[in-house]
Amino acid sequence: MVATPTRSACVTSLVWWLLAAAEAAALVVVAPRLWRAARGAHRLVAGGDVVGAGSISVVIPARNEAARIADCLAALRGAPGVLEVIVVDDESSDATAQIAEQCGATVVRGAALPAEWVGKAWALQQGVAVAKGDVVVTLDADTRPSAQLPLAARDALLQSDAHLATVAPRFRCRSQLGRWLHAAMLTSLVYRHAAGARQARRDAVANGQCMVFRRHDALHDDWFTAVRSSTIEDVALVRWLVARGKQVEMFDGRDLLVVEMFDSFSDTWRGWGRSLALTTVESPWRQFSGVLVTALTLVAPLLL
Repeated sequence: MVATPTRSACVTSLVWWLLAAAEAAALVVVAPRLWRAARGAHRLVAGGDVVGAGSISVVIPARNEAARIADCLAALRGAPGVLEVIVVDDESSDATAQIAEQCGATVVRGAALPAEWVGKAWALQQGVAVAKGDVVVTLDADTRPSAQLPLAARDALLQSDAHLATVAPRFRCRSQLGRWLHAAMLTSLVYRHAAGARQARRDAVANGQCMVFRRHDALHDDWFTAVRSSTIEDVALVRWLVARGKQVEMFDGRDLLVVEMFDSFSDTWRGWGRSLALTTVESPWRQFSGVLVTALTLVAPLLL
C-alpha cells in the first residue's frame, strides 16, 4: 500500500519549491552583478609622472576631527604632484583647524550652512571653490592616504574617460566582530549593485571617502549644488552624473589608502545603518527589492 503524503508534508514541499524557485530568480538578477564586480576595478599604483598634466588640490571636509585629522594629513605634506592641501573646517567646536594648520594645511573656515544644504556637500562646495589645482582629490578625515595616492588617483582619472572616480580603500577595523559585520555589509553591496565595477548604471554606488575629478567639471556643472540636500552625497552625485550620460568609475586603492573604521561593533552597526539602505537616493521599491535579493541569495541557501 502506497502511503499518501500528509497535508503538512505537501505544504512543506510546496514552500521548499517556491523558495528554490525564488532563489533561482534572484540568482538570475545577481549573476550579472557578480560578473561585473569580478572584472575588477582599475588598481591604483604608485610612481606616476609628477610633471604630468594636472596640478592637484587635496580637499578635506572636517568637523570636530581633532583626534584624526593629523593622521590624515601626515603623508600629504610635500606629496608628489600636490599643489595644496585644503581643510574645510565645518564649524568645529574642537581644535581641528589649529591642528590642520600645524600640519601645514590651508584651513578654510566654513560658512554657516545654507538652507536645504547638508554639511558635507556644503564643505566640499567651499573647498572646491577655492582650490587652485586642475584636479581635486577629496578625502575624509578618517582616511590614511599614502603620499603616492593623490598622484596615482589623478593619473588614473586622466587616463580614463571618467568625469568622476571614487577610490575603494583597504578598511581597518579595531573590533573582530566589527570586521565580520563590515565584510558582510560590503558583500551585500556587491550583490545589490555590483560595487567595484565600472560605474555606468542608474544603480551606481560610490565611496565618498575619496573622490577624484577635474575642478572645472565640478564648478561648471555645479555638482555639489545638485546633491546639496542628500545625506548620501557620494551616491547621489554619481547617479546624477550617470543620468546625464557622464562616465563614473571606482578605482581600487587598497595599496595606497587605508580607512580607519569604527571602534566597536555597535559603532559599526550604527554607521552602516545610516547609509546601507540608501534611503535618500533609492525608492522604497528598490530598497525592498535589494533586501529581498540579498536575503534570497545570501540567507535563504542556509535554510535549504
